[in-house]
Order: sequence, then C-alpha cells, then structure tokens
Amino acid sequence: MRVVVVGGGVIGLAVAWRLADHDVTVVDPNPGRGASWVAGGMLAPVTEAWPGEEDLLDLGSESLDRWPAFAAALGIDLHTRGTIVAGVDSADAGQLDTLAGFLARRGREVERLTGRELRRVEPALGPSVRSGLLVPGDLAVDNRELLGRLSFPSVVGKPVRSVRPGAVELADATLHCDLAVIAAGAWSGSLHPALASAVRPVKGEILRLRRRPNAVPPPVHTVRALVESRPVYLVPRAGDELVVGATQYEAGFDEEVTAGGVRDLLTYGERVMPGIAEYGLTECAAGLRAGSRDNLPLVGWLEPGVLVAAGHHRNGLLLAPLTADAVRALALGEPSPMAAADPARLCDQNAGSARRTN
Repeated sequence: MRVVVVGGGVIGLAVAWRLADHDVTVVDPNPGRGASWVAGGMLAPVTEAWPGEEDLLDLGSESLDRWPAFAAALGIDLHTRGTIVAGVDSADAGQLDTLAGFLARRGREVERLTGRELRRVEPALGPSVRSGLLVPGDLAVDNRELLGRLSFPSVVGKPVRSVRPGAVELADATLHCDLAVIAAGAWSGSLHPALASAVRPVKGEILRLRRRPNAVPPPVHTVRALVESRPVYLVPRAGDELVVGATQYEAGFDEEVTAGGVRDLLTYGERVMPGIAEYGLTECAAGLRAGSRDNLPLVGWLEPGVLVAAGHHRNGLLLAPLTADAVRALALGEPSPMAAADPARLCDQNAGSARRTN
C-alpha cells in the first residue's frame, strides 16, 4: 500500500512508524518541530480529566497502557514517578476536590494530601501550596528524544496545498497514493473541506530552565498546579532541566513568544516552586496545539482513501501510540480502537461514513 502521511509531528511520525511495513512517505516542511517540539511531555490522562470529558479520559487511559511497549520498541525511557497536582488557594482546592470526586466515580482513586504532606513527598514545593493530589500512575517522556527516535527516512520537506483521494497536492508536484493521512496538527483544517471548521490553532508558550550551582534540585515528580485558578506545570528533565508551561489562548497562527506569557509562567511557577528563581532561563518557545470543539481528537475516515488523525489538543504525545494503532487498523479494514474520535461528529461532509474501497 502506498501511503502519504501529511504532517511530521508526533502523531504523523507515529503513524508513519506504525505503517512502516508499507510504502510510506511523510510530507512536512519542518518535520519534528511545531507543537510536538515544545510540548511538556506529560502522559497524564488522569490529571487531564474533567467532568464531561469521560471519552477523553478513557482514550487517554487506553493509550497510557500502550506507552510502555511503544517506548520499549523505540528504545526510549519513561519518567515513572507520577504526578503531583497542587493548589494554592481555597478555590484551587475546590477544583481539586471536583477532580478527585470525578475520578473516584470513574474508579480511579487518587490520594489527597495537605500542603505539609505534599512538601514531605516533594520538598521543592513552596509554602504557598495548600493542598493537592498524588497520582502515581501518570508517566512523562522527553518529547524531543521521542521525536528523534521517530525520525522517518522518507520525508518530503515541502508544504501541502490540499489532500484528495489518491493524491496529495504540493505547490509544485502531486504525490499519488492509495491512502492519505492528514496529521498536520493545527494546519489540518486547511487541507480538506471537511476539516475547515473542525480543527483550529490554540497557542501555547513554554519555558525551559536549567538548575544553576547552589540552586535547589528540580522536583522528582511532574507537578501540575493551579495558582488562583491559573494552570501551570513543571516537568523535570535529565541534566537538571525543568520545563515550565504552558499558556493557552486563541491567537490564530501566531507563534511568537510574548513577554506577558513568559512573565506569567515565571510568576505562577515561582509560586509553586520558589527555587526556580535561581535557575537559568535557557529557552522560550511557542507552539500551536490542534484544538477541536469538544477536545476529543478526530481519527477516522473523511472519504475513501483519506484518513484524518488531528485535533489532539493537549494530548498529542499521550495519544500517539493509540492513534497510530487506530490509523493502522482502519487502513487495514479493521475496527478502530478510537471509535469515540470518529470525525463524523464534527466534520462537514458526512465524514466517517466513507470507507476505503481500493
């Protein structure tokens, strides 16, 4: 089978890797960059969960179960210390209570801790942290190492104008194929009419810090926090690095880092872990998540010969192995393990009702 995967982020590369026993070409003008490059690396379906997003929790949990085998096949290590979810004020504590209650109703218990108990588990946390949850099952991965391991040998470094059955149109050429997979993240909406209103860009900024001599060590857990209802996360990396993220707002295709975004991340991060004030600031970056109207991804048929795997929003890394398995299953005429992500629910042209006929 001749396959063209449009998009060289974590989803597109994972799909290409999973279909590598076929004739696969990836098309992307800058593969391995974009939102996947600036991601935090959290694999955390439980701490991403919220009432009303039960399908997303179930998909995330299923993909998390696949991550150890996926990582082993790629030869990449996982961070297995779990996640701390922290709150600073009483409103934050109320949101954490809502989350814990929702998870309990879904059969996923988490441990509630006071601020003092949290600091015994994670001494890097500051005195502003009043309460929180300990979630031992969450994982994390170095997203940049992952992208390097997923690097695909057959890549066309050009932008794509449109995708139709049997052909992917570039500015100066046409790539013919049996199957086209649209996995271009936030740019997917411009590649097929059915996706025009189904996928949009959601801007996010992150910082990378490095511990300097005499500064406190980074946390050993991934720390997600609410600071007066504003979310921030701190993800440890090898070499005393720390990723601090992430802003989230609607700004179209603007990928420039703003001074306000950097200020907010440092301010909220320091409320959670005061020691980061002594760290070196090594990188400021922005990326565009691919949002959907209901926060679920779109994984399925748009029409015969054209599949979509986009709209993963904050969960692209988490859902990569499950999405790759789903695309492979659909390409081979098998049921998808991501039925809840069928694009028919959001797309404009009877998407999902079509099936490959070649």
